Amino acid sequence: MTKVLVWVISIITLGAIITAVVWKNPLTPTVMSSAIATSTVEVGTVVKTVPAKGIVEPASEVLLLSPASSVVTKIVNGVGSKVSAGDIILVLDDKPIRDQIEDIEDQLEMKNNNLEKTILSARNIRVDLDYNVEVKKLTIISIKSDLVDQEQLLEVGGISPAKFEKTKQELTLAEKDLETIKIKNNIRLEQLAAEEKGLKLQIEIQQKQLDQKKQLLDKMEIKAPSSGIILEVNATEGQKVETDRLLVRMSDLTTFKLRATIEDKHAGVTKTGRGVFAVVGDQRLTGKIGTVSPTIRDNKIEFDVFLDQSNYAKLRPNMSIDLRVVQERKDGVLRIKNGPAIDDSYRHDLYFRNGDMATLKPVRTGLTGDEFSEIVEGAFPGDEIIISDISSFRKQKRWN
Repeated sequence: MTKVLVWVISIITLGAIITAVVWKNPLTPTVMSSAIATSTVEVGTVVKTVPAKGIVEPASEVLLLSPASSVVTKIVNGVGSKVSAGDIILVLDDKPIRDQIEDIEDQLEMKNNNLEKTILSARNIRVDLDYNVEVKKLTIISIKSDLVDQEQLLEVGGISPAKFEKTKQELTLAEKDLETIKIKNNIRLEQLAAEEKGLKLQIEIQQKQLDQKKQLLDKMEIKAPSSGIILEVNATEGQKVETDRLLVRMSDLTTFKLRATIEDKHAGVTKTGRGVFAVVGDQRLTGKIGTVSPTIRDNKIEFDVFLDQSNYAKLRPNMSIDLRVVQERKDGVLRIKNGPAIDDSYRHDLYFRNGDMATLKPVRTGLTGDEFSEIVEGAFPGDEIIISDISSFRKQKRWN
């Protein structure tokens, strides 16, 4: 009887010890480490989206016009050809332009020759004009010298007063003549400068005409301004075309847009201007909805998406892309990452982790997005919350 009593007491004691150990450590070390996922409460954006599909298309078309009246001599790349920037699509007859260039070059050569002659002639005339002025100045100096001598002779009666007065008149006339020569010389020099300027202006105008003709000559080869696909060639070899006639219509592969479809049940979110995310590899490109088709085909709505990075390097024509159309968005709110602990309800009992301890607290959430959920009440920035599945511990308010 005594042995039985000792055995019962031992069993009870062992049970109490096991219970105490389990109560103190309700989570196993394995669960406490890598199996538990947490999220730190932070301020950020919560976005809820709906799925859609998109196909990459060129964002715009390029229209190439005839630069001049001419004849199509050769079509290098036809409809459907894929071309790179600078590739020749078709060639126009450039002989008339070359003839005009040659004629202008001949005229320019003559005018440049005339300009050189004018400049040399002007130099020669300036020398003559300067010489005439110097001669007239010497004449005046000579008359003044004679006048001084005559004045002395007049005092002693060596000459008559009439002779002296005549010399004075000659000096006056010579000085006036010098003044007139200087005025005429200035006028002549201005005329020479005007002639030179006029020739230079004519040369400048014809030089611009020559440059324009040379630019036009380069345009007689119709080249692709960017990478693209030729959609239409509106001419045939040997056909005469007029200036500004549409010759080529091609797509522009430097920028892209998306042609998208979405289930008609999401018609309420498919509005022009609404935000869209395009998933390209590991990147999410932002964009907005453009034109929405008014018709529904096969229970789907069609719409355009214009990307903010329309020239993203990994975009290719006809590439299929997964889209996410923004249904609801909130910026600058408290949020945590989604996890099994966050269900569709707005009230949750979540474990807040602090080191090796965790405490169960009530949390109220708002918008549940694709990656994050909004926290309305019960948590603050920096709080670490367990978001993994801990349903087996829901009855415990605290564990460590």
